[in-house]
Amino acid sequence: MTLTPLAALDDVLHRALAEDAPWGDVTSEVLLPADARAEAFLVAREAGTLSGAAAFARTFALLDPSVDVTLHRADGDRFEAGDVLAAVAGDARAVLRGERVALNLVQRLSGVATLTARYVAAVAGTGARVVDTRKTTPGLRVLERQAVRDGGGHNHRFSLSDAVLAKDNHLAVLAARGVGVGDAIRAARERLPHTTRIEVEVDRLDQVEEVVAAGVDTIMLDNFSLADLRAGVALVAGRALVEASGGITLDTVADVAATGVDVISVGALTHGVRALDLGLDMDVSEGARGVPGAGAGR
Repeated sequence: MTLTPLAALDDVLHRALAEDAPWGDVTSEVLLPADARAEAFLVAREAGTLSGAAAFARTFALLDPSVDVTLHRADGDRFEAGDVLAAVAGDARAVLRGERVALNLVQRLSGVATLTARYVAAVAGTGARVVDTRKTTPGLRVLERQAVRDGGGHNHRFSLSDAVLAKDNHLAVLAARGVGVGDAIRAARERLPHTTRIEVEVDRLDQVEEVVAAGVDTIMLDNFSLADLRAGVALVAGRALVEASGGITLDTVADVAATGVDVISVGALTHGVRALDLGLDMDVSEGARGVPGAGAGR
């Protein structure tokens, strides 16, 4: 599994922590003694798939390296309601300062991983690959893409710099200038490195042959009916990968996969996700280390 680079993770966390406490945590600094200690437990309120464990732990490490974070689950692990996913122990001010940022990230990323796992389970056995899109939260793409992988899904191109993906608006500009899509693709191929892939989106069956004949690597069938997806797969006949996209839901993804497409892109994996219900329960009682107790957060 490809993991999020530490530098990219730290960049997200530094910005999030600065946003949440630009001049410190006034409440904790005026109420809590400097030597106060605390222990907290990351507890699942509902079942799901974990993602963001590294972000959760790293949040506290950046605030105070002496804070001890013990992870009881790894990214990609399934868990049930009531499971203790992690324990945090150390300086109370650091624990409370990092609480919201750590929770926000692990809740959202676990929501992405959990939803992705449901889509992946729905297409099991079909050979179709569930992938994300660029419909990510600005600034969180690197983490949300990791969450998709934690849920068993795959990633589409990371950015506009990674591959050619000619969509309807690109084709409209070309058409207005009298340039055929086939000619444009062949010209682009001559200018690109051999490692750069070309994908083209079409929204009608009569566009398929010209695009595939021009030598694309992937053809995206956008908002096609199930019957047209099957017809499109037959027309392509293995000459390119076939991607289905547009309005695909958990209720429809299995039927889409059954048409024979290779890839199913689902923007909802990241842009329509609900944060999972996870809580950070505080326990300040003596001798309670390692087990959630009846402290302030319980």
